[in-house]
Amino acid sequence: MTEETPRPEGELIRIRREKLLALQSEGRDPFANKSFDFTHTAKAVRDGFDALEGQTVRLAGRQMSKRDMGKAFFCDLRDVSGRIQLYVKSDDLGEEAFGEFKKWDIGDIIGAEGTVFRTRRGEISVHCARIVLLSKSLRPLPEKFHGLTDPETRYRQRYVDLIVNEEVRSTFIKRSRAMSAIRAFLAGEGFLEVDTPVLHTLETGAAARPFETHLNALDLQMYLRIELELYLKRLIVGGIDRVFEMGRIFRNEGMSPKHNPEFTMCEFYQAYTDYNGMMDIAERLFAHVANEVTGSCVLNYQGVELDLTPPWRRMTMRECVKTFTGADYDSWESDADARAAARNLGVDVGADATKGDCLAAIFDEKCEEFLIQPVFVTDYPVENSPLAKRKAEDPGFTERFEFFIYGREHGNAFTELNDPVDQRARFMRQLAIRRAEGVTSARLDEDFLAAMEYGMPPTGGLGFGVDRLVMLLTDSPSIRDVLLFPTMKPLPEQADANE
Repeated sequence: MTEETPRPEGELIRIRREKLLALQSEGRDPFANKSFDFTHTAKAVRDGFDALEGQTVRLAGRQMSKRDMGKAFFCDLRDVSGRIQLYVKSDDLGEEAFGEFKKWDIGDIIGAEGTVFRTRRGEISVHCARIVLLSKSLRPLPEKFHGLTDPETRYRQRYVDLIVNEEVRSTFIKRSRAMSAIRAFLAGEGFLEVDTPVLHTLETGAAARPFETHLNALDLQMYLRIELELYLKRLIVGGIDRVFEMGRIFRNEGMSPKHNPEFTMCEFYQAYTDYNGMMDIAERLFAHVANEVTGSCVLNYQGVELDLTPPWRRMTMRECVKTFTGADYDSWESDADARAAARNLGVDVGADATKGDCLAAIFDEKCEEFLIQPVFVTDYPVENSPLAKRKAEDPGFTERFEFFIYGREHGNAFTELNDPVDQRARFMRQLAIRRAEGVTSARLDEDFLAAMEYGMPPTGGLGFGVDRLVMLLTDSPSIRDVLLFPTMKPLPEQADANE
């Protein structure tokens, strides 16, 4: 075996740098190589063995292991598709080339050319006639048997995580497939994908806190977007009847296994439908993506079997609160009764909280954890739904739903409010709340209100977090597991180096 004997990392780096200097002094700088035209991936060779046996192939990738057999070596090459074994023999390469190969390190990038065969133990391999060093690895990979396991190090050094942990590569391949499946589904439903501004001139949103920046060219205070909604609705006004966007959202708020300051959201809007139409498309979309990525609508998430097969359960917020807490909205005769009911359940509400405020607060704190199988929770109070249309038969509530899976909210949808007068009044109430909280920069979006005044058709809209969906599809417990580069606080030495 030629695995490196455990040594301090600094010593290993020094040895590798000395090897590089020796190569460069001999005129064989590995970083001078510009290309290597490979013909197959590791997976293509494995899958196509019957047709490729005895044929010449060329592969390129990272050397992950070496096993010394004297005048021959077995080594593993890993490319984007997986691993394949190489057989490297002195008689085939020649003494000089074989001697150079023996000096190469685990982690080096190599190219190999040879014939496909199966070893006596049955492993599909490539018998190398030529092997070249394409790039030198100057840092050792994590130790073979323990690997890279510390979560924080994995998040900080995702590039190493991807090298050594195959399940991590699988997660991000599934993420890419999920995003492609979302786009394909919505395109098949007639939705047009668009891009809208990330930089906004107004601080929008009822509760989310934005990131602030400054546009020097116009001397303007700017904000990174916290939603996609208002620009997409402008396009509905403009006659694009089915529109969607999948893009990054930024919220200057807390971090947790379910929250990252920047994340990926998908929102879509359809004219001439309502929140019932959005429920139908939401459950079909999630089922489609699950099938495309995992081959089934039944997922195992953190040991719990979840069935995304439509139709999903539907219940109103009032029904949900009564079912799981016993609190009965319809028995509250006043806001004071509602506040008392909330406090009896240990839910803290403000001194001026309304019945609707109390219902939503009780739901948020006492009900979500019970919503394991997919469920639509419908009919939210108007107080916390400033962009949703009121229910004609019950104007204290709106045609809004959120859907929950494994106790987490996965999406939010409305029959969109298209009455500009009502919308202005709700924006004014929202603005007053923000000003009372000390947010003096909050402003009305007069341009959006002007757009609505031109006439917005009846519309249904829905937004969902792509990252949380990928968490379900990959059985990942933390949002950081499905973000290639999650937000991290710089290490002290990194901060010091930039001072």
